[in-house]
Amino acid sequence: MDISARLKRLRADVAVAEEQLRFLEEEADEARLRALVSETPIADAESSDARRHADAHARYRDDLQRSIADLLREQDSLLDRMAAYLPST
Repeated sequence: MDISARLKRLRADVAVAEEQLRFLEEEADEARLRALVSETPIADAESSDARRHADAHARYRDDLQRSIADLLREQDSLLDRMAAYLPST
């Protein structure tokens, strides 16, 4: 798969991950509030689990964004090398 197609796929994956992360962040916030109100060990555990899940998904999204940055650097490098072979005008 060429760089352009990989970038397109990764950008689509980031868009999905962002949407999922928004949902997970809301869930984690709601679980935190429930834990504060109920003050039970179960609610605390649910809140911690929801936060860990949201944090893990944020790391996944960050990994996708790093992959995009890496591909963009690779693309720039390839373009620079191609430009070196073009005749100067």
